[in-house]
Amino acid sequence: MFAIVLAAALGNNPIATFDTTMGAFKAELYLDRVPRTASNFIDLAQNGYYDGLHFHRVIPNFMNQFGCPHSKDPKSSRAGTGGPPDGTFTNLATGKEETRTGGGNIQDENISKDSNKPGTLSMANTGRPNSGGSQFFMNVADNSFLDWFSPGQSKHPVFGAIIEGMDVVTAISKVKTARDNPVEPIMMKSITVSGVPAKDEV
Repeated sequence: MFAIVLAAALGNNPIATFDTTMGAFKAELYLDRVPRTASNFIDLAQNGYYDGLHFHRVIPNFMNQFGCPHSKDPKSSRAGTGGPPDGTFTNLATGKEETRTGGGNIQDENISKDSNKPGTLSMANTGRPNSGGSQFFMNVADNSFLDWFSPGQSKHPVFGAIIEGMDVVTAISKVKTARDNPVEPIMMKSITVSGVPAKDEV
């Protein structure tokens, strides 16, 4: 555990590789800035939670949303409404236990002023405090109006940034849709995370 804390302190953040049916891309996860949020994502990814889910909402010049368990069926009318099971996970920066409650939600981590710029990963929520769980979105435009520290109701903390394959993310945002849902389903085959211990080593 000390090695992970040290890595975070040095800014040597984990890297997530997203393998989709439209191609792959990689993102740095901000474990050093928003450890609870990044650790939640890493835990879900390591458990295979995201494998086989589909992008359920894509809007050109805005963002791609993903991570709802109901999107296993790409045409489910419930896609966009679900979250992970309640439970616990380890904060990889502090070693402390964190909880998911009330439908798999984590506590908001509005501590790092990283803006919703193109290429960033940001937590989706219902608009209420502490309502983020497994869903997140990839910004393909400057969406700073969604920053938790901006005026207005939308509060979406950034927890990572794409470092490779932004062309894939942009292409996903431009596919043909019906009510923002891709006509041809786009599946996440797997998400793997490097730079952190394997699940059984935490």
